[in-house]
Amino acid sequence: MASPSSRLLRLLTLLQRRREWTGSDLAERLEVEPRTLRRDVDRLRDLGYEIDSARGVGGGYRLSAGGAMPPLLLDDDEAMAIVVALRLSLGAVNRLEETSVRVLTKLGQILPARLKRQVDAFDAVSLNLTTRTCQLEPRLLARVASACRDHDELYFKYRARNGVTSDRHVEPLRLAHAHGVWYLAAYDLARQDFRTFRADRMAEPLDVGGTFSPREPPGGVEAYLRKAIATSAYRYQLRVAVRGTPEELTPRVPYWCGVLTPLDDGRCQIAIGANTPESIVAQLATIGMDFELVEPKRLEPEVSAVLARVKAGIAGN
Repeated sequence: MASPSSRLLRLLTLLQRRREWTGSDLAERLEVEPRTLRRDVDRLRDLGYEIDSARGVGGGYRLSAGGAMPPLLLDDDEAMAIVVALRLSLGAVNRLEETSVRVLTKLGQILPARLKRQVDAFDAVSLNLTTRTCQLEPRLLARVASACRDHDELYFKYRARNGVTSDRHVEPLRLAHAHGVWYLAAYDLARQDFRTFRADRMAEPLDVGGTFSPREPPGGVEAYLRKAIATSAYRYQLRVAVRGTPEELTPRVPYWCGVLTPLDDGRCQIAIGANTPESIVAQLATIGMDFELVEPKRLEPEVSAVLARVKAGIAGN
């Protein structure tokens, strides 16, 4: 039989691995009598772990959330997953970087030698090329996520791209992360339409209202977010038409270039968003196909000026 200390660690690992265990399953895994199992469970409770139990034939044990964060046991794969995720998070949310570094430092002090070598190898050969960080408080993001999950209305002040601030009352639906920015898809109750908000432009405090029954934008939340992020978040918005079906064009048009919509004449429309004429030219070049500018026609002089600079540079003038 294993020592009491090692048995407690093994019991804790099992309880963290599955939501609920029967007493007989746990006793069999640990190779102990039910009475010994009950004593071990009581010892874990004395250490601060909240363990619910139910008597009877269908009874069992479940590790539940308590008032404080107890010690957490991780296996090798779980520890490496946390390290890699924290490394990738550096630079993704500006205010989260200091916290991530503290957690990585703590993990580095307790990792076994075999895992420490793997972490060192990952650090030695990996680069984080993220240059754009999302300037927001992690707790704001957590509160928005909770409101989405619990279907709670949100009140907040929002700063638009032109700097104008307005009061918003919304039904939050889903969060999405793209190009270094967090976006919230929501139904704006004052405007009676779906809207997309940049999380870093939402000001605290966030006030929570009553609950609501979620409504779905046409085509679904994911499709709405993809289209909104690809177009409405940018200064310039244009539509071009290209020859081909969605099935033919989807592999050729990267998702970040624009949103495809089928037309009735064997062509598709691509909605493109960009902040500069140079970005527009780059996205159109990435598509790599002949196209027709549908709207707005007023962009022709600006795009033509960019193309003229490119042509002059290539010609050496």
